[in-house]
Amino acid sequence: MALLLGVDTGGTYTDAVLIRDDRDVLATAKALTTRQDLAIGVGEAVAAVLSEAQVAPSDIALAALSTTLATNALVEGQGGRVALIYIGFSEADLDRHGLREALKGDPVLVLGGGHSHSGSEVTPLDTDALRVFLRDEGLSVSGFAIAGQFATRNPAHELEVAGIIAEETGVPVTCSHQLSARLNGPKRALTAVLNARLIGMIDRLIGRAETRLTELGVTAQMMVVRGDGALMSAKQARSRPIETILSGPAASLVGARWLTGVDTALVSDIGGTTTDVALIKNGKPKIDPAGAQVGGFRTMVEAVAMRTSGLGGDSQVHLAASGLTGGVNLGPRRVLPISLIAEMAPEIVHTALDSQLRAATIGEYDGQFVRKIPGHTPLGLSDREARLLGRIGDQAHPIGSVLQTRIEQGALTRLVDRGLVQVAGITPSDASHVLGRLISWDKDAAQKALTLFARRRVGSGDRLAPDAETLAQMIIDQMTEQTSLTLLETAFASEENPFGVPPDQLARHVLMQRGLSRHQGMVSIQTGLNVDVVGLGASAPSYYPAVGTRLHCRMVLPDHAGVANAIGAVVGRITMRRSGTVTAPEEGRFRVHLEDGPLDFAASQEALNRLEAELRADARAAAEAAGAQDISIQVDRDIRIAQIEAREVFVEAFLTVEASGRPRIAYG
Repeated sequence: MALLLGVDTGGTYTDAVLIRDDRDVLATAKALTTRQDLAIGVGEAVAAVLSEAQVAPSDIALAALSTTLATNALVEGQGGRVALIYIGFSEADLDRHGLREALKGDPVLVLGGGHSHSGSEVTPLDTDALRVFLRDEGLSVSGFAIAGQFATRNPAHELEVAGIIAEETGVPVTCSHQLSARLNGPKRALTAVLNARLIGMIDRLIGRAETRLTELGVTAQMMVVRGDGALMSAKQARSRPIETILSGPAASLVGARWLTGVDTALVSDIGGTTTDVALIKNGKPKIDPAGAQVGGFRTMVEAVAMRTSGLGGDSQVHLAASGLTGGVNLGPRRVLPISLIAEMAPEIVHTALDSQLRAATIGEYDGQFVRKIPGHTPLGLSDREARLLGRIGDQAHPIGSVLQTRIEQGALTRLVDRGLVQVAGITPSDASHVLGRLISWDKDAAQKALTLFARRRVGSGDRLAPDAETLAQMIIDQMTEQTSLTLLETAFASEENPFGVPPDQLARHVLMQRGLSRHQGMVSIQTGLNVDVVGLGASAPSYYPAVGTRLHCRMVLPDHAGVANAIGAVVGRITMRRSGTVTAPEEGRFRVHLEDGPLDFAASQEALNRLEAELRADARAAAEAAGAQDISIQVDRDIRIAQIEAREVFVEAFLTVEASGRPRIAYG
């Protein structure tokens, strides 16, 4: 018998599951995710599941972790302060692919250097300018991203810069060519920036999780789920955390398939921060050929084709300003539910809410609180941000009591983006408490906060809602509407579009919406989803039956849907992919682009064979290092040929080698 332990750290809950022999769920457990130290929540969930199953920790043969931490951080704009070393490009290139937006004011050095398409050096590397920059910025960042022009053709300058940074600062470094073998420098730079921003966060999570499991007596190897649903070793995940974006959602697809056996279905997983929707077709999740897109950024990371929206049980509720009657919108930012922060600081929260309810006028920040997240080192803060962080201290506060001027609102937003503080406000979770759908936390606090929010005035001058219960139903109805739109967008994006209209516009089109309402007039219009939906997440039973009704489709809510991510984490396969290119810089010469520089051959087949041999060895070694056994190898050759004067001419070849196997498991 082999016992497999799966763990998923979500925005609100950490889930654990024990599976026997890859067939039967023995036990499941949940604990609150502890952002100040994620290992606390991991430890509580694992201890609970071991206790429920009555098994010894030493009997665990394999542990695997999936996490929404990287996805949530990108959706919410969080992460460490980083610096970009941009080699051989111009300042204007920073605006391509959202690179300047992703930097969010973090330092960047546009450095002389770079290579040509053929891998030859164009300009010598300006190491003097680099060393000056490192003296100024080296101690104020948590990571460096390096992106060189045509670094996938010759990574020499990226590697030299990485060596100098290691020598001068010791700060973690991400080289763009190590994340993708494809061209498109600005997009590789963006991926490297996001990877560098996540390194500290993911490293802390994995390191503390491994330590906590060891303390509990679990000594099995720990794996981590990648964004394509495959497994990687913990060591690999710590150096390439960007590959864990969409880790949790990818694990949910693997879990959904394992739980239901569905062949074709949309899978919608609602968490605290996001709703993740993807298509399983012919039993397999679809991989996004353009690279994972999350938080508004298109990366070069291979991942499932997933639409991730900032919509979850803990999404912030906003007053919709348009129209006379008003309404509410949800997300994309996650906040701490009022019902939960009241469990943590009951006297502070209830005293403030009672005072705000007695006031004759509505305050801008009524029903909102802020608290510091301990355990993080603030780097690169402005004087205003540092003063505000010091004022917040170690307690929860009503936001209105810590903001002294309106300009400090911007400073508070930046502290939230850095993951240093957390805001609390009303959420769908609070609405569910008011309606009696949830009983986990402080219902009275939720009732008071929703009563305050219901007093806000809409365009007509009337109150938004007469009472907390009416507002709670408005919030739940809006959750149904936004979830339905996300599902429709995914469905339209997953098939050939004969209408020539973007999926988001099709989902919101008046005819689509009238058809969902079964319009009957001179014309009868009926629309809906023509595919089953698998609803996952702890709150899926609360929200998704109404979504199925709205979309006129079958909603599948499997047993253990609340821990599908944790299940998917431990039933997946280890898969390592390595890619490379052969080019033809001139007739009769074929160039293989390798890690240690270009290598030329006189025959194309000779060059292709050398590249394939290198990629096979690298992919197999990576799979073995991750703990795979019974490894199988697949090779994909994309060879581009041009017809010139009735003869075929080799232009370029792109090879991908995939090594795959199940993790090594010690059967007891």
